[in-house]
Amino acid sequence: MDLDFPAFDGPLAQRGIGVIAPFDLALERELWRWVPMEVSLHLARTPYEPVPVSMEMAQLVSNSAHLAAATRDVLHVEPEVVAYLCTSGSFVNGIDYERSLCKAICDAGAPDAVTTSGALAEVLHQLDVHRVSVITPYDADLTGKLHGFLAEMNVDTVSSDHLGLGGGIWKVSYRTIAERILNGDHPDAEAIFVSCTNLPTYDLIEPLEVALGKPILTANQLTMWACLKRMELPIVGPGKWLKDVS
Repeated sequence: MDLDFPAFDGPLAQRGIGVIAPFDLALERELWRWVPMEVSLHLARTPYEPVPVSMEMAQLVSNSAHLAAATRDVLHVEPEVVAYLCTSGSFVNGIDYERSLCKAICDAGAPDAVTTSGALAEVLHQLDVHRVSVITPYDADLTGKLHGFLAEMNVDTVSSDHLGLGGGIWKVSYRTIAERILNGDHPDAEAIFVSCTNLPTYDLIEPLEVALGKPILTANQLTMWACLKRMELPIVGPGKWLKDVS
């Protein structure tokens, strides 16, 4: 066999995103659907905490020292940005704390930093959205913290629904999530935000946007959008708003 090896250019050159995920993340496969072929995701996890999904868990998984340690764990593969992939952990203490998490990640050596709730803030600003409907898998107390985070940005929560789950969020069916989104919409809402990076939403976004005629914003979608924006790479995946702000 006569092979001309110089004709093989090798694999596509990869550009990296570091991802700091809570210990219970189960949707790595969904994350990969949001990025183009030349992007690799390098995951690190926060330490295991033996508590249910709750205010307490959100506080524990957003410990800045843990995020700094996880950042250092992925730096050796040279990510261009490091994302804290957790909605509740990045909204539970408000906007100033969200900003401090980005600072902790950059202080640990990351060239740039993103959080899920910070990405939500960016998108709401770019879309000029001031009224939203909210769907979460959390209990009422933690969902209320999201309302407070939105209020800090002068965004009104015009309707809200929550599943009240203490675990196993990744097991919720598409049917259940779709029903909650459809029933939770409000005529005054300019967009619908579906919280939690552990709640599967990818295949629901496009049909529900068509049905409701407004943007469906989901946690993993927002986080990957913010990372790719900083890398000046094209946005992939469903969501008409992605094209509007890119």
